Amino acid sequence: MKHTVVLADDHAVVRDGLRAILEAHGVQVVGEADNGVDAIHVVQELEPDVAIVDITMPGVNGIEATREIRERSPRTRVIVLSMHGASEYVLRALEAGAVGYVLKECAAREVAQAVEAACDGHRYLSRQAADLVVQECGRPHHAEREALDTLSLREREVLQLVAEGRTSAQIADLLCLSSKTVDTYRSRLMAKLHLTNVPDLVRFAIRRGLARLD
Repeated sequence: MKHTVVLADDHAVVRDGLRAILEAHGVQVVGEADNGVDAIHVVQELEPDVAIVDITMPGVNGIEATREIRERSPRTRVIVLSMHGASEYVLRALEAGAVGYVLKECAAREVAQAVEAACDGHRYLSRQAADLVVQECGRPHHAEREALDTLSLREREVLQLVAEGRTSAQIADLLCLSSKTVDTYRSRLMAKLHLTNVPDLVRFAIRRGLARLD
């Protein structure tokens, strides 16, 4: 079965180019939008596997659209497409629930790979975006190494899968656990590592080399 995608960008020429690239790789583009509000509605109606969302759009920007899409259509995974390479944009996109961040300058060669990774349950960051995240995370501290040492093997497995963008249901299936147990592990991880949210878990895992970036 073909992966399905909705494209959201306020430039028709960009949408046309992305459609051509994706269809050449066997991906089915099922809908389009030229602003953030329409993107949210189209994704909610069509429930595609992936929504590719530009950051700079009229009405509702791509970050807020991503957050709303994840709230209304949790099965749809969001890839943010942007000309902005600054770390603040990348981190805000991840915090909003995006599983991918592709720079427009890299889109021609990376967008199909990003869709494939998202549909396989992985994160995908353009190399420049990944480098920025790692730089933002900074050097690992001794306290982090000690905190990591307190985790059980199962907790490390859950941490890695959470950081790779897997849902509780996917983690439960992979580890033969219930979704409720996975949620308990996630809460326990946050308590042990003194973190407050999933983006913090992702950054911790990247710093400690536990998470895939592509």
